[in-house]
Amino acid sequence: MRYLHTMIRTGDLDRSIAFYRDVLGFRLVSRSDYPDGEFTLAFLQAPGDSGNDGPMLELTYNWGVSSYDLGKGYGHVAFKVESMDAFAENLRARGHDFSWGPGKAPNGRTAIAFIVDPDGYQIELIERADA
Repeated sequence: MRYLHTMIRTGDLDRSIAFYRDVLGFRLVSRSDYPDGEFTLAFLQAPGDSGNDGPMLELTYNWGVSSYDLGKGYGHVAFKVESMDAFAENLRARGHDFSWGPGKAPNGRTAIAFIVDPDGYQIELIERADA
């Protein structure tokens, strides 16, 4: 068994692709329209992942739907960053900031922070201290 992707719905696909690509450094792997179902799928891959069959983020745009209730069950997706300071500098240079943190996880060694994507989804960033 292998992890493939996480799907989130977006109210503005171009805005979301731009955020994940330009702010977080993701690579757009594919984008496909499905006129019969009236939706578009975009698959993106985090900068540290490689190969078109590696883990992905699937953005789903249902035509004509501009927003969604996030609900209480969904928490967040998490990504490892090499340097929280470098990530913060890059984030702020693109007009964004953390919604929380950075701070220390309960173990006291791991730096964590959160950002929010254009649709309100939480993204956790984790910088692990060398063990």
